[in-house]
Amino acid sequence: MVREEAAQDDREPAPVLTGVRDARVVALVEGVSDQVAVERLALRRGRDLAGEGVLVLPMGGATNVGHHLRALGRWGVPASGLLDIGEERFVRRGLASAGLGVPVTRSDLARAGFFFCVADLEDELIRALGAAATEEVLAANGDLALFRRFQRQPAQRVRPVVNQLHRFLGTTTGRKARYAGLLVEHLDLNRVPDPLDALLRHVTA
Repeated sequence: MVREEAAQDDREPAPVLTGVRDARVVALVEGVSDQVAVERLALRRGRDLAGEGVLVLPMGGATNVGHHLRALGRWGVPASGLLDIGEERFVRRGLASAGLGVPVTRSDLARAGFFFCVADLEDELIRALGAAATEEVLAANGDLALFRRFQRQPAQRVRPVVNQLHRFLGTTTGRKARYAGLLVEHLDLNRVPDPLDALLRHVTA
């Protein structure tokens, strides 16, 4: 485990950077479920991210992106990232504070290696698979009956099925991470969500 030396910047604690010394590039993601999805899709495409020098690093939330970018900059390790569109402002500020430019447009952010999900990655995966196929994944893993009960809750009855599925995946600790991998396993490789596909293309050696 590698920890950035606090003496390098007394103003803020640096993030823990596991394996960063061996990384060619770090792909920053918000949480563990995003990490699982990126790494599982890479495997399905026959890629060995570790062997390529790509470290997928969950930040524990988008608000930490600035700390990570500054710390990685001190190590001289390039960064890219996959985040939710609602967190775009944190990436802009983080890139600027790390001296990596001031992106004006989303195209600027893409050139810098940062890509955004419209809601979040689970929503992207559910929509890419479709509601019926997502329910098949739930059924195959013993959760369809639980989801049917969830759908009958008054707050859920009027919501579209894709929204119900999205909410269901976030109701229990660990479920998002578990299903991130399972949904990617069932994903048609010709229908990979654009931001996920763009990130993996960007970090190609």
